[in-house]
Amino acid sequence: MTISESDIYKALEQVMDPEIPVLSVIDLGMITGVSLEEEGVRVKMVPTFSACPAVDYIKQNIRTVLEKALDTKVTVEIDREATWNSDRMAAGAHEKLKNFGIAPPQMRQGEEHAEIELHTACPHCDSENTYLRSPFGSTLCRAIHYCRNCGYVFEHFKPLG
Repeated sequence: MTISESDIYKALEQVMDPEIPVLSVIDLGMITGVSLEEEGVRVKMVPTFSACPAVDYIKQNIRTVLEKALDTKVTVEIDREATWNSDRMAAGAHEKLKNFGIAPPQMRQGEEHAEIELHTACPHCDSENTYLRSPFGSTLCRAIHYCRNCGYVFEHFKPLG
């Protein structure tokens, strides 16, 4: 079987984030490169958060899914040259997050704006009549908000840069 880069990326679309299972590593913009080598496939990835406890789990899932789909040895390494930020997320990832009940991060284009978290639309009713209840959510990359219109408490995927 001849493997192409397209085959690798197609297989990577099946590797889902363990905390947000509607997003793949491709949706999250975690893959920084793939290469075909004599000994198999090499995948370079960047974690969404430097202290993310799921990194080893995600690396193993990438190996498992690609080895099964491509029938070749797979090596996964952390890309130490790149850093992840929320602007790396694929365009469709924001809608998937919202449909999952998590407010997506606002686009930042690399600028720091603390007030960006204060204007987060509710993923349930689209109201911007919300407020930040806690900058700390169930994971370090999320915050907790409350919607005054529909009464839902919801998580917000923080804009990270």
